[in-house]
Amino acid sequence: MNVCPTSCDYGLVGQSLQIASVRRLIQKAALNRLPVLLLGETGTGKEVVAQAIHAANPRGSFVPIDCGSLVGTLVETELYGHTKGSFSGAVENKKGLVESADGGTAFFDEIGDLPLEMQVKLLRLIQEREFRPVGALKWRPVDLRIIAATHRDLTAEIQAGRFRQDLFYRLRVFTIHLPPLREHKEDIPLLVEYFLGQIRAEGLPEFYPGHEMVETLRSYDWPGNVRELKHCLERMAALHSEGALQVADLPSALRNHLAAAGPHPEPDELSAEVGPEFTLSAKPPVISLPDCERKAIARALTATQGERGKAAHMLGIGRTTLYRKMKVYGMQ
Repeated sequence: MNVCPTSCDYGLVGQSLQIASVRRLIQKAALNRLPVLLLGETGTGKEVVAQAIHAANPRGSFVPIDCGSLVGTLVETELYGHTKGSFSGAVENKKGLVESADGGTAFFDEIGDLPLEMQVKLLRLIQEREFRPVGALKWRPVDLRIIAATHRDLTAEIQAGRFRQDLFYRLRVFTIHLPPLREHKEDIPLLVEYFLGQIRAEGLPEFYPGHEMVETLRSYDWPGNVRELKHCLERMAALHSEGALQVADLPSALRNHLAAAGPHPEPDELSAEVGPEFTLSAKPPVISLPDCERKAIARALTATQGERGKAAHMLGIGRTTLYRKMKVYGMQ
């Protein structure tokens, strides 16, 4: 299955109604320079959407600003820069991230983590379109689009006194909610295909999950969302270089999900697809490693009509190793 262009417009992969709605909002947000607020759980692709809004109407640079990393006494100089001699160690003028985004887009990732004192200055930046470097006497005009994103509930943060209500109102002029992956699981097969294409381009071993493996991935709720799915596939591809995939090779969260999902089906219910990977039914529990190996060997021998050299190559092990394991499992 190839991911068609229409299934990944604006960098968003999927054909669900939820993703189609996000694409429409990206298109509308790109028509103006109003502030945009992206809301969604960690791993839902907020930076992808921010980049898509910028790319749909490109002007200047896209400058990401990780608010979670802005801590300590140098927060203001990181954002707004400083003038020479403004404090000890300021041996020259320094351009801040905001000035670097002049003419383009400043993406404030995890805006909920921005310190309160910086929230005041950001509010002025949005309202007056100007900033002042540390040590400077004059305000400097700036032309930029501001996109902010957070996984936090900003209403709760306001009630707790950790986020300014006036800044919230200024940011939410145009709001886009990104759905968690568990709400559009029909997009998982397309996401799997897309990420495997990236993995192959990066030089990792080719890896083709069978139908049952894909169904297993669809049965999981992915609390880490699209990012967690991508990391899971990268892990499986990396482990594939060591031979046939086993249940134990899956991330622990997915193994725990499988263990709680129900009894393992009888052998004749398993997928007939045979490949270097170990395919799984939608609801298997943890299986012992010897049992996994025995079944993988049996499938490889069936697929190669008993040609042990080809079966060993398919499994990613040496022929001598295959013979030894066949003897251990009484398969000769």
